[in-house]
Amino acid sequence: MIDEYCYLAFTRNWTAPSAGVTADDVRRIARALPRTEEALVHDRVKFRIGRIVYLALSPDEQTMGFAFPKEERAALVASDPDKFHMPVPSDERYNWARVTLARLDRQELEELVVEAWRMCVPKRVAAAHLEGKA
Repeated sequence: MIDEYCYLAFTRNWTAPSAGVTADDVRRIARALPRTEEALVHDRVKFRIGRIVYLALSPDEQTMGFAFPKEERAALVASDPDKFHMPVPSDERYNWARVTLARLDRQELEELVVEAWRMCVPKRVAAAHLEGKA
């Protein structure tokens, strides 16, 4: 016997809800970007270019902080407050926002990681890397 959800999913082309992404997905994307270094700072995994941090995982690896223009972050948070969050008060002076990883799909994660990286890496390095992907 087919239960009602399976029947509806099959007949209406529904797909299973996304399980979100994990810290391992973040690592895989970030480590592939030129000049990226992974560091453990105060029990937090951070990804940086030189001394500039562009990604940071929470200690429980459920949320991620990422470089994002502070002029645009209020609009980002307002667009989906269950997914995006303002930085902690001590980080508000930086170009920074936070996201709940379970609410992202892989495509969104890749876009956020690459855009955060692009904010911090020299433009010629970003251009060369992105041209190589095209």
